[in-house]
Parts: sequence; C-alpha cells; structure tokens
Amino acid sequence: MSNRLTCALLFALAAPLPALAQSSLSDTPALSKVDNNTGWSGSGEAGLAVSKGNTDNETFIGKLNFSYSDDQWRHVFGAAGQYAKDDGEETARRYELFDTSGFRLTDRSYIWGSVRNERDHYTSYEYQWTTAAGYGYEAIKNDRQHLTLEIGGGYRWAKDQDVQVHHNESVGRGLVDYGLQLTPTTSLINTLLVESGSDNTFVKNLFGLQVAMSEKLALKAGLETRYNSDVEEGTKKTDNLTTVNVVYNFK
Repeated sequence: MSNRLTCALLFALAAPLPALAQSSLSDTPALSKVDNNTGWSGSGEAGLAVSKGNTDNETFIGKLNFSYSDDQWRHVFGAAGQYAKDDGEETARRYELFDTSGFRLTDRSYIWGSVRNERDHYTSYEYQWTTAAGYGYEAIKNDRQHLTLEIGGGYRWAKDQDVQVHHNESVGRGLVDYGLQLTPTTSLINTLLVESGSDNTFVKNLFGLQVAMSEKLALKAGLETRYNSDVEEGTKKTDNLTTVNVVYNFK
C-alpha cells in the first residue's frame, strides 16, 4: 500500500489590498453572503495531496473569493482550479471564473446579474460560459444562520471536447445557499447551483465544514458534486471531489 501525505498550501497575493473581512466558503456565493459592512472582504484556500509508492499521484486544489459592498451594491467574484497527475500523466485540469453583482431592493431582496466560465479538459464539455440575471431573496437572515434563494434566466455557450460542436441555448438558473454557525469557531455551508437548458442541465453542490484556528487561518473540509445530464458515451454524469484545505482570510 502506498504512503499518502496530505498537506495544505496558502495563496499569496502580489498586490496590496484594503482591509478585508471574512468571505464565504462557497465557490459561487449568493450576494447575501457578502459582509454587511462596506468595503472589501476575501479569502484564499489551497490543498495539496501527494501519494508516493506503488502509485505516484499529486492533486492540487486552489480557490480565491473576493467581494465588495456599499449601501446598495454587492459584487462577488472569484476563481477556482484543480490539477492532478497520476504516474506522471495529467488526469485533471479544470478552472472556473465567476462574477455576480446585485442591487439591493429591500433589506432582504435584490436583483442580480452573473457571469460564469468553466473549462475542463477531461469531461464532455471543453467549456461552458453562462450569463444570467434574476431575483434574490434572503428567507433566513440572522447572526446564526442564513438561507438565500436566487432564481433567474440567461444564456449558455458550450463546446464539446476536442470537436467543433457547440451547444448554445437559453437556460434557467437557480441557487439555494444555506449557512449555519455551529459554534463560535465552526461553520457549515451548503450551496446548490443549477443551470438548466434543453441540451444539458448542469448542477454543482458544495458542502463545507470550516473550523477557525485563528482570526485569519482555518481548516475546511468539503465535498463538491458536479453533474451534467448530457455527456459522451463512457463518461460519468456525476463527479465528486472531497477536499481538506487551509483557508486564509484577508483582513
């Protein structure tokens, strides 16, 4: 049996930023998760798993999330990436960029617009671009927990892997975002994103448990599930990724 070493790395930013507050755990956070204070907030997280022995493999996970808010506007943007090698051969290379902006209508409701780009070199779709707009509502909003619902519509541009076959279509977009503060140092989140069209339904669910070690550092365990309803023959519709990362909160 091979020996397995799991460790975590931290992101380092080259450019200085203003004082930042803790941001959400989610890769595709709802606008409600932006800190109520005005200004910037953000976090970076990274994890590295290395196995040496009968098999040699390495997997790297990295994420960045930033947000900015004032009295009426909310902006959330970020990036995520995964890279893996097995016995010297690349087995995974995926990255995602997203941006969501919203205008608050009331204390609990807002209108939003979003753009998301996902590129994956080892699934049926080489890329999926989605832009959408809609309405969001904070059904639960207190110091201990939140539940936010977003619904809207938009358009998706997608391309099959390695061939010039495109799937461009209108989509419906929905998001359910839940967070619970279990203890002063432990929080739980679950974020479900759905983008559904006539050709393909894309679903991403992120479940995470985060434990703070200090004001800036935390450990996070997560289970990310991705689903595409339309895939090539021999390709699984569902991918699951389990991670244990170190999180650094920019203050």
